[in-house]
Amino acid sequence: MFGAVEGNSTFYALPPPETAKRWAKEAPAGFRFCFKFPRRISHELGLRRAEAETRVFLRWLEPLRERMGPVFLQLGPRFGPESTADLRAFLRGLPADLAVAVEVRNTGFFDNGVGERMLDDVLGEAGVDRVHFDTQALFAACEEDAALAEARRRKPRLPLRQTVTGRRPFVRFVGEPRIERNGPWLEPWVKAVARWVREGLEPHVFIHHADDLYAPDLARFFHARLVELDPALGPVPSWPGEDEASQGPEQLALF
Repeated sequence: MFGAVEGNSTFYALPPPETAKRWAKEAPAGFRFCFKFPRRISHELGLRRAEAETRVFLRWLEPLRERMGPVFLQLGPRFGPESTADLRAFLRGLPADLAVAVEVRNTGFFDNGVGERMLDDVLGEAGVDRVHFDTQALFAACEEDAALAEARRRKPRLPLRQTVTGRRPFVRFVGEPRIERNGPWLEPWVKAVARWVREGLEPHVFIHHADDLYAPDLARFFHARLVELDPALGPVPSWPGEDEASQGPEQLALF
């Protein structure tokens, strides 16, 4: 818990190489970065003729390779089953030792039929994980505020899946505003993650909130229930943001 971070900044632009080297040096032991492929590769090129851009991205990752969790390939809603061959070709062109997770948002990949089987076959043969993006709690919330409305505008509403196609199941959960109301929505993931851990897998779970100020509280809520099923996981360590809050305000930093 609190042992990894989604690196969404790389979706928009690559930070300077010096930044990657600094993160590699400053990250605590065991901490993992899950960086997102640049949108130029995933959305603008749709994975086609993206070799040059991919080489640049992989070169940028090099200083952090020992600190890497799955690299996160998010595909837009226009990338559907008809493009599965492009996904297969792209994944085959990546280094064999690079852990990758793929998020799809086209409803054709949630058809319980040919489209979904094609996706899972491609991911399974490559040993690549399927990202599960769960926004059910977000859209079920009764409250209305600016943060919630913006989150609903930006996030997709997709069917729930718990498919495992690799060794590192990848879950992104967006909760509803009141922490305690998330229990019914989190419970399927608590049970799945506990099962995956027992099976020797390495799940990566990222907990989001419409107002991410409360995301650490929701993560603790999730972990407390998980420990009830698997006490060996132990207590959650303090989050750097919580330590900073107890010491008073100071300049924000990555860690």
